[in-house]
Amino acid sequence: MDTRLLDIIACPLCKGPVVHHRAAAVLVCRIDRLAFPIRDGVPIMLVEEARPLPADDALLER
Repeated sequence: MDTRLLDIIACPLCKGPVVHHRAAAVLVCRIDRLAFPIRDGVPIMLVEEARPLPADDALLER
């Protein structure tokens, strides 16, 4: 995923930053505990498509 794109993408729910987890192919919003999928290199930034993460999920760690 292009790092320039990561600089401008924000969570659609809270407008906060997202973190790219390459191995899991997701963008994670730590504030809302949501994982947005990346399909064929395209981030799907729809709340309906996001997967909720439990508070102890490893994707939420820094």
